[in-house]
Amino acid sequence: MKPTRIFSFLTIAGAFFVLAGTRSVLADENWPQFRGPLGDGHAIAKNLPLSWSESKNIIWKTPIHDFGWSSPVVWGKQVWLTTATADGRALYAMGLDRVSGKILHDIKVFEVDKPETINPSNSYASPTSLIEEGRLYVHFGTYGTACIDTKTGIKLWERRDINCTHEVGPGSSLTSAGNALIMIMDGNDQQYVIALDKGTGKNIWKTQRSIDYSKYRIDMRKSFSTATLTEAAGRSQLICTGAMCTMGYDAKTGEEIWKTRANGWSTAVRPVCGFGMAFVGPDCVSPKLWAIRLDGRGDVTDTHVVWKLEERMPATASPLLVNDLLYVISDSGFLSCIEAKTGKIVWEQMIGGSFGSSPFLANGRIYLFSKSGKTTVIAPGRKYQALAVNQLDGAFMACPAVVNNCLFVRSKTDMYCIGLSGK
Repeated sequence: MKPTRIFSFLTIAGAFFVLAGTRSVLADENWPQFRGPLGDGHAIAKNLPLSWSESKNIIWKTPIHDFGWSSPVVWGKQVWLTTATADGRALYAMGLDRVSGKILHDIKVFEVDKPETINPSNSYASPTSLIEEGRLYVHFGTYGTACIDTKTGIKLWERRDINCTHEVGPGSSLTSAGNALIMIMDGNDQQYVIALDKGTGKNIWKTQRSIDYSKYRIDMRKSFSTATLTEAAGRSQLICTGAMCTMGYDAKTGEEIWKTRANGWSTAVRPVCGFGMAFVGPDCVSPKLWAIRLDGRGDVTDTHVVWKLEERMPATASPLLVNDLLYVISDSGFLSCIEAKTGKIVWEQMIGGSFGSSPFLANGRIYLFSKSGKTTVIAPGRKYQALAVNQLDGAFMACPAVVNNCLFVRSKTDMYCIGLSGK
């Protein structure tokens, strides 16, 4: 289906983000989105601590009011996150000083008259914000999206008309594509991907999912994944997993380039890309991992799915690609190392616990945060090698931010800054 194009193609074409060579110019000062600068869980920091506890290598710990599972984002000297009251009637953005942990801004962004009921494992502030110089973009799913001046805390624009019925609460985070802010809105009632102009909040394009959802139960039409921007087949593509499908869209225009069909829904896994493929989790109910070639056109289900794995795969945590190996952690704590090109299992290890946070790479180490606050640190490679196990208090679902050799970790009640004490 052709996208509805509200503003000129030139609105984003002139300032479009190019991925090639990006990592070489990324500063260690910023963690602008869910899973870091490129959304893949890779951090530049070289001097993170290997071990910590509530009494060791905690630089600061700041209580966060109310409740949310959004991950922190960092720009310069500020750390931002969102939170919400338990009943979902008040939605907030909070800005903290990166060095001291002092709360700089505590902004009530939206009030909601009649929030939907959410799943007990979710929150009304689960989508992760996006930050850049001087501006924070916050997103609460159907309840609203806004742009905030990070110096003054003033709301620059807002949208309350980008809606869908999540049924169990919002989950999809924001993605940046040049001057475009990308949101996946897959609900029970409607399913689409939309791009907003960062400067004005107005639509650039909006593309409906090209799946006939009328044949599926209403609860099988929703999803909670986040778009991934990549360069493939000569253009910038947005890889967007949804209910019963994964699509590749032209990031400038919203045109659907290709799609695969899958019998899955409620997916939360964010795709990662490499070797000309996207690695996606198309199902939360029966978790799977697929590798899809990105050079196709139209329906490529039967031609471009390179491999599939359907046992002990994650329903929530996103994959981590390090060199030619993928690392995935199931919700029940089963860690798998997989050859990215072939789908061959290299090794498997039960590390225990329950997982929602995605693994990340820093210092040449892989860090895995469980919901109970236990962090397992391993060495990447073709043999399993545990390096450390650390424990914090509280419950953890958000993905950490990694900036300036510090970990910014959100629990259910607090924000931590973890780093080598004295440095």
